[in-house]
Amino acid sequence: MQMGRFLVTGGAGYIGSHTAKMLAREGHEVAVCDNLSRGHRDLVKWGPLIEADIRDTRLLREAMRWFRPDAVIHFAAFAYVGESVANPHMYYENNVGGTLSILKAMTEAGVGNIVVSSTCATYGEPRSVPIPEETPQNPINPYGQSKLMMERICQDFDRAHGLRHVALRYFNACGADPEGETGERHDPEPHLIPRALMAASGEIEALDVFGDDYPTPDGTCIRDYIHVNDLARAHLAGALHLLDGGASEAVNLGTGRGASVRDIIVAAERVTGRSVPCRVSPRRLGDPAELVAAAGKARRLLNWQAGNSDLEQIISSAWKWHQQERGRQALSGSA
Repeated sequence: MQMGRFLVTGGAGYIGSHTAKMLAREGHEVAVCDNLSRGHRDLVKWGPLIEADIRDTRLLREAMRWFRPDAVIHFAAFAYVGESVANPHMYYENNVGGTLSILKAMTEAGVGNIVVSSTCATYGEPRSVPIPEETPQNPINPYGQSKLMMERICQDFDRAHGLRHVALRYFNACGADPEGETGERHDPEPHLIPRALMAASGEIEALDVFGDDYPTPDGTCIRDYIHVNDLARAHLAGALHLLDGGASEAVNLGTGRGASVRDIIVAAERVTGRSVPCRVSPRRLGDPAELVAAAGKARRLLNWQAGNSDLEQIISSAWKWHQQERGRQALSGSA
């Protein structure tokens, strides 16, 4: 395998830290760029930290000239649908403006490859599932709009400057590092699996099920859940595709299998051996009924497919991390 140097923006966050670990384990050189507004200093373990905001183009350019990356792997974006609906300015300023800043710094520093975190939210309400990459992109919330704009900007920079990209359209990232070195840590925590575990352990009164009247078999939303380590491997595969001279591409990352909110609850109860108290709440604005990937392009182009994304495997890794985090917090509180 070709060894590379990778600048990981947002590498102190959830998916970024898992990817930094995987890159380092494979023998690649890693530097992390993060402003720590939502990332965590203690999760930067596999390369130096450049503490900077991605909208600071001058600082980014200097960091790239210092580190001389073969490619940028770009995670530094806000990613909550509800928050984007309530505060679209923040999403366009950070996700779109930050990406524009990164690409400008790359052209000035002579860095020609970028792997970009995109999302299935760019598809909006798909006409059919599973969803292939050719599906029209019609986002229904500002988060999805901002990610679609990021993809379009990358396309423009490719045409203007030959700056090649792989846009990875994630479905639902979940799980944690099986070795317990990094995991999901958000405050507040908006994601389904961690909140199910919080309900199982009594940290919250109940898990909110946002809508039980969708046109799905059990009335709850269906999503394609993919282990974070599978996502990390896909970012390396995308970067190596570019370093081997591959053209710019957009690729779905998913398992091709859907699970409902109720399925997650049942799996969480099996893994933890505890009940998950639930309450049905109104639907959230911007939530499609079903999002499941057609994942064939990732296999063909990147020689990648999900290998760790069995539901109980995912939830077991998340439960281990959850318990470890609560122990860490208890020790910190008693210090």
